[in-house]
Amino acid sequence: MCNHQNPRPSRRRMLALMAASSAAMGLGVTPQLAQAAATPIDLPKPGPKDTCPVCGMFVAKYPEWVATVLYEDGHADHFDGAKDFFKYLHDMEKYAQGRTADQIKGMGVTEYYSLKMIEAHGAIYAIGSDVLGPMGHELIPLMNEADASDFLKDHKGKRTLAFDEVKDDLLTRLDNGQTD
Repeated sequence: MCNHQNPRPSRRRMLALMAASSAAMGLGVTPQLAQAAATPIDLPKPGPKDTCPVCGMFVAKYPEWVATVLYEDGHADHFDGAKDFFKYLHDMEKYAQGRTADQIKGMGVTEYYSLKMIEAHGAIYAIGSDVLGPMGHELIPLMNEADASDFLKDHKGKRTLAFDEVKDDLLTRLDNGQTD
């Protein structure tokens, strides 16, 4: 379908169409559109006085790094990066002030390229790159495999992880400047 305001298809759309065509011709290429992608999520933004419950930094100063946990009662905790977000989730007894994981309504991280809040479980996290966050070496949230691949190439990233692959020992290594 042609968009009359911008008749030229995007690079991603063209690649997806080429991959779909080659798959249809039996060339064995998987269409890009078939790959999973994180979905946008609408969560409250941090206010000027909101601080990260893990490190104490003022979160609104770093809008391109914000991660958020929203609870069923409307309370939101905001973080200055995905690394502190995961530290919080891995030790809620220490950081969540009596709240529990079963009370969470939504979780989001800011996607590196679009700067949009995306659902944290669906994001792909790059590590070992030359991109540093407010707290140093960071997990870089990306929307999909194509963006993750581009990011690894463009920023000397070492590898990507799914949400469930982020473990405490990795967070400690990132804090110590080890990029994996």
